[in-house]
Amino acid sequence: MATGDGGGTHGGSTGRSGTNRELACRLKGPGWWGGGVEELPGLPLDDEVHVEAWRQYAAEAERRGTWSVLRERLVQLAFPVREGQSTDEAYRAATLRGVEPPGGPGLGLERPDELRILLHGTPAGTVPILVAGCREDFVALVRALVGRNEPVEVPPSMGAALINGYNNWDRIREHRRAWEAADPAHREPGAWEEEFRRIVPRRELYRDRFVILSRGPYSGVAAADVGLHEDEWLEASLSIRLEHECTHYLALRVFGALRHDILEELVADFVGIVRTFGGFMPDLARLFLGLEAYPEFRPGGRLEVYGGSPPLSEEAFEALQRLAWEGIEVLDTVARRHPGWLESPLELGRLVVALTTLGADELSLPGGPARVEEAVERVGT
Repeated sequence: MATGDGGGTHGGSTGRSGTNRELACRLKGPGWWGGGVEELPGLPLDDEVHVEAWRQYAAEAERRGTWSVLRERLVQLAFPVREGQSTDEAYRAATLRGVEPPGGPGLGLERPDELRILLHGTPAGTVPILVAGCREDFVALVRALVGRNEPVEVPPSMGAALINGYNNWDRIREHRRAWEAADPAHREPGAWEEEFRRIVPRRELYRDRFVILSRGPYSGVAAADVGLHEDEWLEASLSIRLEHECTHYLALRVFGALRHDILEELVADFVGIVRTFGGFMPDLARLFLGLEAYPEFRPGGRLEVYGGSPPLSEEAFEALQRLAWEGIEVLDTVARRHPGWLESPLELGRLVVALTTLGADELSLPGGPARVEEAVERVGT
């Protein structure tokens, strides 16, 4: 799962001062992925298989309401959030074996009528998105769909969740209904168990990817700080958050993994700003991270999230600040040199792919803009 508005631990090297060993060891440890891939696919990508089920959910939600539809489809929503819920036998049977959940109040939302399904077209194909009606409902949904209905901590900095690999038992039940209707022999004892074993390796038949979004100011930045009215800023924040997560979705589909470094976050914020405001605004990107007065850092700025646990040393965190500031400078230069790369979602998607093939230290000064241009040339426009 990837998180928006500053989830996860990220970082890279220190740019012109050379690699900071503490930062590199922390953020390029086991499991870190550098962005390589043998062959890059053409964009736009086709929709993933699970999108069709979410189209049906959205169409039915127009008639009956999103909450009514989803609590019948996503088994976790049939259970409350409580300590020890994940070890409950009925819960395990429903989520691990597809047994029909028992009756009961299920998950509680503060504003169930305001829950929405969006189907957002992107260079990565259509992305299913759930928009919670309020912060409390976002937290409840994350705890249910990510935290196995346990009251896990959802930090204030977490404003979105990209769920990758959700086992959708509703899709399995639909497959069974269609399979049994196709041939009377499929209803014989043991037939479904054999078919189920056959489909288990075919994860596209039952695993979904989708995004959950919260409402609220992006990165905790107040409307007054960006010069917008409250309602305008909340609308813009939702757009930035949506485009940020869809950028992660594109990287995940193209490369099969997320980098979990500062470059990935800079690029996702870059796309969110461009798609929301029609161009890149470097001052806003700095404000999101707490770098608006660089080299001074604003305590509480989102960049603190990437310090990890235990926190980076003061020297290493200063190196991370410098890396982020230089990355924003490079992205601003590239945006001004090549405005055509920002004009459509498809061109912007190709730029994202090119940027993701770089290392975080390559998006630094001097020479960063040229390295980005070379990467775009390799990917093709």
